Amino acid sequence: MSDNRDYCLPPQLVELARQVIEANRAAGLRVAVAESCTGGLVSAALTEIAGSSDVFEAGLVTYGNQDKINILKVSEEVLDTFGAVSVATAWAMAQGALRITSADTAVAITGVAGPAGGNERKPVGTVVFARARRGADPDEVVADRKEFGDLGRGGIRLQAALCALELLMPVDAPRLETSPSP
Repeated sequence: MSDNRDYCLPPQLVELARQVIEANRAAGLRVAVAESCTGGLVSAALTEIAGSSDVFEAGLVTYGNQDKINILKVSEEVLDTFGAVSVATAWAMAQGALRITSADTAVAITGVAGPAGGNERKPVGTVVFARARRGADPDEVVADRKEFGDLGRGGIRLQAALCALELLMPVDAPRLETSPSP
């Protein structure tokens, strides 16, 4: 393990990214991410790991709705009906990332990092995740909505990135526990 001074991100994020890279390398899988509220944080964590190019295919930051439509091909109807922070949008983002890359697994993250932008139905700290796997049963939808609460913008983005990394672990790999930082 390298000295922590080699990294510019929090140690817990780098360690989980290392586990994702190692587990996917061992499984012979490549991964991609479609990020919105994390703004590339998951991609940055994965690329902190030397040799990540063996596993990491692409990171797509589609912060705005128009880029979700243009790049990931999320339908306007999905965005209009369910909003950007929804299981339907996250699922479409993950599917879009699979479509435009050669990754085996894609994870999407969309949410409200704050301090503004939340509402009663989707308060600050609401983040939605989806994972899509190439060749998986079309009925297999892996998606989750988390309410992190108002941990501050940085805290929400960190917790969202940790959850996304968990989803990037190979399906048969053991799940790790992550908890909010103080």
